[in-house]
Order: sequence, then C-alpha cells, then structure tokens
Amino acid sequence: MRQAVPAIMKASHISHIKCFLFLLLGSLVLFTFAPPALAEQVSREQDIVNLRLGQRILVDDGSCPAGQIKEVSGAQMTATGIVRVRKCIPRLGTKKR
Repeated sequence: MRQAVPAIMKASHISHIKCFLFLLLGSLVLFTFAPPALAEQVSREQDIVNLRLGQRILVDDGSCPAGQIKEVSGAQMTATGIVRVRKCIPRLGTKKR
C-alpha cells in the first residue's frame, strides 16, 4: 500500500526543484555571456594591433626559452597610448597550430 504524502511536503519538494532549476539557468546564462578567460595567441608581435589596458596576448615567436612563451600585456595608459610589457611565462597545455 502507498502512503499518502502530505501536501506540505509536496509543495516544499516542488519549491526546491524550482530553486535548483532557477540557479542552474542563471549559471548557464552567466557562462554564456562571460568573456573568455584564456589569452589570445598569435605567432608574431606585429599581429597585435589594438592592445587594451590589462589585456594579455601570448606570442609564439620563439624568442623565449624552451617550455616558455612570450606574454605581451597592456600595462599602463600614457598620453601616447598603452605601454606594452613583455615577459616569458611557462607554456601551459599542448601547443596549438
């Protein structure tokens, strides 16, 4: 025999499901509209045309030691434009072609 479930328990269970679905939908929307966190990668530093303040671009031109890649970032705003800072950082992951 099945026991009758009180109406309060049914309503509580449904509200938990609605809350979960609302949070799931909200997180999907956030991930859809969030900008990518990965840095862009180019093969020559001359290919960087509009560097923005705080933007980081990886340059795979072979100027850094093995296992590292050059990172060019917009570090400071001056009257003449964005100051670029170059440094070698560890290469993460596999090399993309």
